[in-house]
Amino acid sequence: MLGIVRQRIAHQGINASGMQIQALLWASRSYSSGAKEMTVRDALNSALDEEMSADPKVFLMGEEVGEYQGAYKISKGLLDKYGPERVRDTPITEAGFAGIGVGAAYYGLKPVVEFMTFNFSMQVDLTPLVALVSGLNLILLQAIDHIINSAAKSNYMSAGQISVPIVFRGPNGAAAGVGAQHSQCYAAWFGSCPGLKVLTPYSSEDARGLLKAAIRDPDPVVFLENELLYGESFPVSAEVLDSSFCLPIGKAKIEREGKHVTITAFSKMVGYALKAAEILAKEGISAEVINLRSIRPLDRAAINASVRKTNRLVTVEEGFPQHGVGAEICASVVEESFEYLDAPVERISAADVPMPYAANLGRMAVPQIEDIVRAAKRACYRSVPMAATA
Repeated sequence: MLGIVRQRIAHQGINASGMQIQALLWASRSYSSGAKEMTVRDALNSALDEEMSADPKVFLMGEEVGEYQGAYKISKGLLDKYGPERVRDTPITEAGFAGIGVGAAYYGLKPVVEFMTFNFSMQVDLTPLVALVSGLNLILLQAIDHIINSAAKSNYMSAGQISVPIVFRGPNGAAAGVGAQHSQCYAAWFGSCPGLKVLTPYSSEDARGLLKAAIRDPDPVVFLENELLYGESFPVSAEVLDSSFCLPIGKAKIEREGKHVTITAFSKMVGYALKAAEILAKEGISAEVINLRSIRPLDRAAINASVRKTNRLVTVEEGFPQHGVGAEICASVVEESFEYLDAPVERISAADVPMPYAANLGRMAVPQIEDIVRAAKRACYRSVPMAATA
């Protein structure tokens, strides 16, 4: 395939760099001639590939990222191309390889640490239990300790002398039938910590552009993907396929313009919000859908500008309601645009319970399209308020 691409370039008289050839190769792999689409999985894989090719300091580490080519095949082909020094399989000890990654970043490398799920970023290393035998104090080492106390705080605590260019990435939020301990959304958890940047891609454009930005950033970045989006295909432009493509951190995207109500969402919920907007349009309600892309920093300016236009707000997230991302957005709008609101803010979130294992209960525990539609109608005074139906 690479030979065919080179022949086409030579035939057209184009003087292309290796990175340009690589981008064209990805284009030829991922699309038919009639439709330019790319899965989120391929978008992440191509971003990793190009950044590792461009910078020898970038390396990937995590469980099964090498020989198995990734639990979700995000790292497919990278071990063969870059070798075991830069695509490193680790033991099942998130606390261990998260700490090794932070240490490598201190040294000037650019590690990309993959968690098989962000639920495992809470992992506790029980090895120090042996300390009890000798009468020593018990110390539990957690991966989140390295993310929060080492990666996030080192730049501040060193007065800017230490940079920690590391990316922690992997699936976040609810999947299918994996129970309470593997279904949490950690956007609000990590979004509350100064020193971290927290990104939440939705589309292939998001995944490719934001992952490149995260790897190039001098600060630690938590990159929250969604397992159920990996196989989804999205249209991409020639600009997105260019090896230099990169999205700015901290900037939201207006996925759909509207004038009656603003709907904010991130990750998988952006797709739900867009489908809800289509249903609302049939009933004469024009919804503006904002893809947050970045939880920290949060694009407060874009959110407030939209609310000042539509005068109504619905926030959507998979996380728990208390102290959630939606709560922070509500606070921002009340502080900066309260006088523009024509209706109470509506918050759509997961139920305030651990995720049930049963499929029917699991569906009830996370936001659905119809929940967003009902909330938007309430905000536009087009339906009976919830209090009246209780």
